[in-house]
This record gives sequence, C-alpha cells and structure tokens, in this order.
Amino acid sequence: MAAVLRWSRYLIGRRCKNVPFAIASTRSMASKTQVGFIGLGNMGNPMAKNLLKNGYPVIATDVFPESCKEVQELGAQIVDNPAEVADKADRIITMLPSNPNVIDAYTGTNGILKKVKKGSLLIDSSTIDPAVSKDMAAAAEKMGAVFMDAPVSGGVGAANLGKLTFMVGGAEEEFTAAKELLSCMGANVVYCGQVGTGQAAKICNNMLLAIGMIGTAETMNLGIRLGLDPKLLAKILNMSSGRCWSSDTYNPVPGVMEGVPSANNYQGGFGTQLMAKDLGLAQNTATSTKTPVPLGSLAHQIYRMMSARGYASKDFSSVFQFLREEEGQ
Repeated sequence: MAAVLRWSRYLIGRRCKNVPFAIASTRSMASKTQVGFIGLGNMGNPMAKNLLKNGYPVIATDVFPESCKEVQELGAQIVDNPAEVADKADRIITMLPSNPNVIDAYTGTNGILKKVKKGSLLIDSSTIDPAVSKDMAAAAEKMGAVFMDAPVSGGVGAANLGKLTFMVGGAEEEFTAAKELLSCMGANVVYCGQVGTGQAAKICNNMLLAIGMIGTAETMNLGIRLGLDPKLLAKILNMSSGRCWSSDTYNPVPGVMEGVPSANNYQGGFGTQLMAKDLGLAQNTATSTKTPVPLGSLAHQIYRMMSARGYASKDFSSVFQFLREEEGQ
C-alpha cells in the first residue's frame, strides 16, 4: 500500500508533457488534496499562506493558538495538535525551532506518528541536527511513512515572496512529490542526497552567513570610525571584491538600506538566538567529524554572548549594534 501511494505521488508530481488534457487535469485536481502544516512562526506562517495561495487546502496547528489566526482567516482549518493533523492529511510540512520541538511533534504523546497514515509524505523544514532527521526518518519508516528533511534559506522576506531555497534530503524517488509542494513556497528546490544531507547543507550555509555578517559589521564599523559615510562605504564594497549578501542585500547598518531589519531596530528577520542555535549545530557536527572550524567557533561564541546580553530576539544583523556597544559608543 505504501509503495502504491508513493508511486501515486510521483505521478502527480511529474510534468504532464504529452499527457491528454483530461488526465493531466485529474492529476492536478488530485494533487490539491489537503496539506498539513505544523509550526506557524515567523517562517511557517508565510509558507502556509503560500500553500493556500496556490490552491492547497491547509490543516494546521501551532503550540501558540494566536499564531494560527492569520492562516485561519485565509481558510486554513486549525486543529489542536500534530496527531490531529496526521489524522486528516497524508502530506505534512513541519517548520519548528529546534531538535526537541521536532522530536515532540513527530514522536510525542500527540505527535504525528501517533496517527500517521501509511504512505504519508512528511517534510521537515526545521533546521536541526542531521542525526535527529535520520532518527525521525527511521521512526516514520516503521509506521509506513516517508520522512524528508528540507530546511530553507532566504529568511522571512523570501518566505513572504515564495522565493525560499529548499535543501532536500531523502529518498530520491520521493523528491518529485516533495518538490510539487515546496515549489509553491520557494524559487529553488535542490536535492542534496539521503536523509540528513539537506540539514548538512543548511548548517554549512548558516555558518558562512554568520561569519560573513560579523565580517560585514566589523568592516562597516571600522569604516565609520575612519570617517567614511556608511552608504558610500557600502556602495564601494558592493562594487568591489568584498561584496557579499550581508553587504548588498541585508546590510547591518541602520540607514544604509530600506526594508531590512537594521532599518527597523533589528525587529523581524532571523533571530540572534536561532543563529546561535544553528552555529551550535555546526559546532556539534564539526566535532563529530573532526573538522576544524575556527571562525565558525568564534561566530558561535559571539552570537551566544549576544543572546545573553539582550539581543536574543533581535535579528542576527544586530551584531553591528553589539560591536558598537562593546566599544562604548
């Protein structure tokens, strides 16, 4: 039965070239069956909205009921816990903050695996330890379900615009079915390999992102101290070899760019505490693989310090403000 359902998902997800219109239409209609969504925070909320915009009925839940209000007003059905989601949907996406949240959502008392249907496709877009993803996949397999890890990059802005990048790990034969859903929320959906490789790619990306943001903040602060106008300095950096995402798309200096957290007292975006968590995951995997990551280690220490000094809920680009305060400005 599980194999039949997986094959059906594969057929639904295929491009319908040279397929009679009636058959293609039937597949399209069948593919718009209910999708479960668990975790409606800063990222999960716009992701679920994009599923609704693309015509998918959504059944959702969150540990904070108030987080469900916006998607409910757009037509999503709200239930009390992940088990109820699994009872009503055979395609489920989870977007949760950390390892313990994911473990509880899947294997807890009211977890997905308590009522999961055989053949269900379970996609986890949280950023967690690759080992936890593998454990969840093994637990799902025992229940006849398929688990894939699909963490994202792009932040809240890309989530709102449906332009996230998904890094997907899992059985390759399931990728087409997963891509059908993920393409509603992202511009790039990349297959990375077996379960856990999506998380590996995300952890590596975020370690580089943190290092780059700290470097950009230090550079901008030094230039300001030397008398350079911050907008001029950013312009020069962005036409020179120092250009990076943190300088040209997400500049950490207030007043340099509009529409980024630094223009809004570092509210919204990707929280410092979450960055510290992701860097902790990178440190754990670096230790287990005996990989030297000296700059990653320093970045982890800086973001942990920031979290302890009142920056936990601010966007991670607030490292610029943190450095300024450290020097007494």
